[in-house]
Parts: sequence; structure tokens; C-alpha cells
Amino acid sequence: MSVTFNLPDLGEGLQEAEIVNWHVAEGQSVDVDQPLLSVETAKAVVDVPSPYGGRIVRLHAKPGDTVETGKPLVDFDLPASAAAPAQSPVTSQQSPSNQGMVVGHMASRSEEFVDRAIIGSARRATRDRVRAAPAVRMLAKRLGIELSACKATGRHGLISVDDVLALANLSKHRTPAVPGLTDADRLRGPRKGMSQSMSLSRDEIAMCTIFDDADIDAWKGRDDITVRLIRAIAAGVKAEPGLNAWFDPAGPARKVMERVDVAIAVDTSEGLIVPVLRNVGAQSAQQLRAALDDIKQRTRSRTIAPEEMRDYTITLSNFGTLAGRYATPLVVPPTVAILGAGKLQRDVVAGPSAPEIHVRMPLSLTFDHRCITGGEACRFLAAVISDLQRHD
Repeated sequence: MSVTFNLPDLGEGLQEAEIVNWHVAEGQSVDVDQPLLSVETAKAVVDVPSPYGGRIVRLHAKPGDTVETGKPLVDFDLPASAAAPAQSPVTSQQSPSNQGMVVGHMASRSEEFVDRAIIGSARRATRDRVRAAPAVRMLAKRLGIELSACKATGRHGLISVDDVLALANLSKHRTPAVPGLTDADRLRGPRKGMSQSMSLSRDEIAMCTIFDDADIDAWKGRDDITVRLIRAIAAGVKAEPGLNAWFDPAGPARKVMERVDVAIAVDTSEGLIVPVLRNVGAQSAQQLRAALDDIKQRTRSRTIAPEEMRDYTITLSNFGTLAGRYATPLVVPPTVAILGAGKLQRDVVAGPSAPEIHVRMPLSLTFDHRCITGGEACRFLAAVISDLQRHD
């Protein structure tokens, strides 16, 4: 029996992945769950296991190719007595060609916010609900387009940006192409993911950034800067829980999260990758440092798992380890806040009787002004500064 295995939904809400390398060859026999290939998404390099046991007839892509989710990967020749592979409830009604088959399926953020009108609420079973991401809904509203009139060409029946632009008689190639570009110039992996995330941030969020400095002269160089920043974020959330939240503009609705899961922006040669430290408020400084060292090492070696880069509640960008005093870091939906820490400065400050030179840490807090007030943001930042200025 011949079957075709398609690129599965890897649970990241992404529509494609790049082939890194194959672990098998045409003509080879494989077992169920044996690694077939490694693929690179915008976040990580992951192995895709075989859903069948049988002989490989054809590999549909080569290393370096980009394959869309649901497109053919491998043709199998299965024994006549082979049983169908175990499938999740999501895929139990699919045909033997496993169109859109999910291997190790985990709900992605795009599924969460397309299928739910309010974050964290029960799924609404409305038969005629138009499926589109919040940024697409906002674009349609700006252009005066009825989403129900758009032809959905996205994965799983989602209406895409191109579908809205097509109905508005706008072209995604409206601006002239840059001359001389080749396939080698295309953004891939983390850089492509960054491009998509920043475009979504630009199109969807009402950004506002406030700046201030924390006087850390009492540290005398003995403190772990990143760990202190993480602890300060937990203190800020305690003072203003609303900044540790997810926002859904379709409601509109904001869900304040109980646990503080901090995304840490890590600079790598492949681009910016953002792993997550979970439940930081419940960890000691030693535990946070050990967890930081671990995720940074695995992030830079591209061995960190995709689930370790999802579902964070707030973000830290410690860009000051490289350069820069202040910045306007961008919030990535559905979160509502990101704290940036700049390069430490030796500033002249007013002492009790004469000017003094103190070490100060520049801070930049960007928040989504659609659901966070200026007062809330200022109180959060004040609590962060107060915690950073503690002597312990």
C-alpha cells in the first residue's frame, strides 16, 4: 500500500519549515517514530518522526528547501497488513494520505486566538464564525472589507492578509522589488520569524514607551544583572498585575496571567531567539541563574524545544550587554509589555552635599496602550526600579 506523508503542523502556528537534513534515504526501511528528517522553523530545529513503518519510496524535498505545512514530504510503501498509525482526535477523520496530519500536536497561539473570542474562555461553537487572526481583522476593518466576503486561502481555512488585500484590489507586491535579489537572499529560520513577529507588532499594537533609570550604585558590581532584572519584573507584576497579561482585540478582552513566564531575548548568529523562563516568581536567584545558563546554551546550539519558546506572559530585552542606553522595544502579541535594559552608565547625581557619580541602569518599558493605562505602566516601572535599587 502506498501512502504520502505531508509536513505536519509542528504546533508553532507557522505555515512552512526549511529542511535541514534527512536522516533516511529512498529505498530504506523505517520503523514507526524513527526520525525522518530535521526541519528548521522560525524558532527551533526539530526532528519529525515517521508515522509509518515501511519502505521509503520518494523524498519530495532536499536540504535547504522550504516546504509548506500539509505539502508532501515522503512517499511510503507499506506492508499490506500494516495498520493505520495512531492519530490524535484532530486527525482521526483524515484520509490515508494524511493531509495536514499532526505529529505530536500541540495547540499553537494562532489556534488559540483564532478559535476563541476571549482569551482563556471556553471555545465558542459558532458554525459560521469567520476564521482570521486579530491583525487580519484589524487590517480588514481599516480597509472597510467584510471578512465574510474574503476567499480563505490560509491553512485550516484561515483568512490571510493576502486574502484581504486581494479583495481590496491591493497587491502584496505593490512596492517595486529590490533588484538583484536571489533565493539566497531570502530570510530564513529565526530571521524570518522575527520579520513576521515585528510586522504583526507594528500592525496591531498601540505602542507607548516610558523611560527611567535605576540607581544601582550600591551593588558595587556584586550582583547578577539579568537575575536582578527578572526578579524586578516579578516585583513589577506584583505591583501592577495587568502588565503580565494577554490581550485579544477581537473581544476586546485582556486575561491577566497568574504565573510570570518571562521571555528572554537571546542574540545569536542566526538571529533573535526568545526562550522562556517559567514561573520566575517562585525561583531563587541561584535557580534563575542555572535556568538562564541552560536555556541560553541550548538556544545558541539550536537544541531548545519549540514548547520552551511559547506562551510567555512578558518579555525582557537586556540589550545593554551590547550597546545602547534607551530603546523602544516592540511588544509581540498577545503579550502587552516588554522591559528593555540599557548599558550601565556612570552619571552625575545630586548627593546630600555635593555632586556624586553613581552607576545607573537605563530602563525602557514599552506597553500596549489599548489595554494598559499610563498610570499602570508607571507604577509597574516604579516597582521595577525600587526592586533594582535594593541593596540585597
